[in-house]
Amino acid sequence: MNPSASQFILGLGSNLGRREENLAQAILLIGQIPANRVLAISPAVDSDPVGYGAQPNFLNICISIVCNLKPDELLVKTLEIERALGRQRTENRNGPRTIDIDLLFYEGGKWESPTVTLPHPRWSSRGFVVIPLRNLLQAPALASQPAWSSLVREVDALSIGGEGLRSWHGPTPWINTPH
Repeated sequence: MNPSASQFILGLGSNLGRREENLAQAILLIGQIPANRVLAISPAVDSDPVGYGAQPNFLNICISIVCNLKPDELLVKTLEIERALGRQRTENRNGPRTIDIDLLFYEGGKWESPTVTLPHPRWSSRGFVVIPLRNLLQAPALASQPAWSSLVREVDALSIGGEGLRSWHGPTPWINTPH
């Protein structure tokens, strides 16, 4: 890895087709971005849809990666992965999808551009992000990193409950990070 590489935390979700396979494919493709490495993967949660209820449940995870890309460049790559996995964007932003990849956090702190705002502006109000994120931040690859210590405190202070969220006990064709 280049010394200018930064860590990112991404949120992934799927509610169409074989959700666990969609997540596994997305993780694989994210790991194949040049000069990129997946560091940690949270346990998955099965979540009720938010914002538009007439659709299947989502399977959500958070992952940590390290790469040499800037946030805007990483967004371009993740959008390509979404398209490759059959994501079709519609007017309904909260509608069903094969895969959704959100950039949540950047080790460099804040990032503001016409295409990317980091931290993600709605992360703290979404239990399907907070619960996997809380687990991800306990992974050895992140727990020992000073860059994430303030985020750990912020996540721990949130009173987001588990309503509409269930631990996933189904297949995980990816390797979860041991905690």
